[in-house]
Parts: sequence; structure tokens; C-alpha cells
Amino acid sequence: MGDRVACLTARQHPHLTPLRPVVLTLLAIDGVLSAVAAAFFLPLRIGSVPFPISALLSGLVNAALVWAALQWTSSPRVAAVPLWCWLLTVGGLTFGGPGDDIVFGGVGVLEYAPLLLIVLGALPPAMVLWRHVRAA
Repeated sequence: MGDRVACLTARQHPHLTPLRPVVLTLLAIDGVLSAVAAAFFLPLRIGSVPFPISALLSGLVNAALVWAALQWTSSPRVAAVPLWCWLLTVGGLTFGGPGDDIVFGGVGVLEYAPLLLIVLGALPPAMVLWRHVRAA
């Protein structure tokens, strides 16, 4: 089995080349959906205590999206597209809506919820990119 596997080149699938832009676009859309879900579930509570588990889950999802993008491209800049879409969406959600509706708001700890979301949501995928660049 060693001779058959050793002659194959890793991640070289020329028949999948036309699908790359489609897959990377879908990963970018998933980044946007991850940001929206994390923002809307951020004020979850356990009893009376805010429990921002959606920020951590969003970070893990973003890390998985960046890892998947790294499987489809060799450029870390292109692989960071889901992370950039996530950051732009979170940034867009910080602005008020037409009726001055806000997504991020609250008192106490929830005042810092957008900052917590950005740190916990962007740190894991940034670490995936950093490890990939360092290993290359």
C-alpha cells in the first residue's frame, strides 16, 4: 500500500478546479451566517447570568471554515475570506437600523458583548491561519 499512496500528490485534484470559486463563496456565506447567528444568540442567559457561548461557538465554526478554505486554496489570504466576511458582518451589525434598532445592546456585561464576540470569534481562525503560515 505504501508504493501506491506515496506516488500520489496531496491535494491535487484538477477536476475540482472549476469548483474552487463556488466553494470559497459558500464558505464566505457561511462566515456571514455564523456572524448573524452568534450576534442574535449572544444575549443567552443561564438563569440571570449572561452566558455568551455563541461567541465561542462562532470562533470554532470560523476556525473550521478557514481550515476548509485552506484545503481549497494554497493562499492564506484567500483562505481568510470567511473570517473577513464574518468580521464585516459583525461590524455591520454594530450600526443601528432604520428605526434605531440595535443588535448589540444591554447593560452590565452585555455592553462589552461586541468586543467579546470579536475576540472569541476571530482568535481561533486567526490561530489556524497563523499556524498554517508558520508551517509553510
